[in-house]
Amino acid sequence: MKKLTIALFSVLFLAVAALFYLNLSGHKKSGKNISKTDVQAQGIAFVNIDTVIYKFDMFFDRRADLMAKQKNAEAELNSKVSLYQKNANDYQDKVNKGLITRADAAQREQALYQQQQELSTLRDNLQSNLVEEEQVMNRQIIEYITSYLEANKADYNYQYILGKSFGSVVLYGEGGLDITQKVLDAINKKYQAEKK
Repeated sequence: MKKLTIALFSVLFLAVAALFYLNLSGHKKSGKNISKTDVQAQGIAFVNIDTVIYKFDMFFDRRADLMAKQKNAEAELNSKVSLYQKNANDYQDKVNKGLITRADAAQREQALYQQQQELSTLRDNLQSNLVEEEQVMNRQIIEYITSYLEANKADYNYQYILGKSFGSVVLYGEGGLDITQKVLDAINKKYQAEKK
C-alpha cells in the first residue's frame, strides 16, 4: 500500500512538472515572458476591492446610517447604565444607613443583579446587531459592485476581473491591468444617479 502511494505521488509530481513546463514554454514568445498586452488579450484585469469600497459613495452613506444606529444604541445603553448606577448607589446608601431590613435589602440586591444581567444582555445584543448590520452592509456593497460589472461587462471587455485586497489570493497585479479607478468612477456615477 505504501509503495502504491509513493508511486502515485511520483506520477502526479511528474505530470504537474510536465504541465508546468508546457504551460510556461507555450506562452513564451521568442524567449520573453508573458507581456501585459498578452494578459489583456486574454481578458484579465483586477480591481482593488479595499480602494473601491472605501471610496464608494454608497459606503459613506451606509456607514453614516450605521454610525447613527450605533450612537442611538450607545445612548440607550448609557441611560440604562445610569439608572442602574443610581439604583445601586441608592441601595448602598440605605444599607449603610440601616434604613432597610435585611429582607428588603436581599430583594433589592436581587433586583439589582437582575438589572445588571439585563444590561449585559442588552449590550451583547446591541453589539451583535451592529456587527451583523455591518456585515450585511459590506455584502450589499460587494453585490452592487459585482452586479454593476456583470451588467456592464461589454464596457470592460474582460473575461475575468479579479478582486485584489489585503490578504486575498491576488498578491500582485501589473498596474496596467488595474481598472479600480475606472470602476470606482462608474459605480459612484451610477449610485449618485440612483440616489436622485
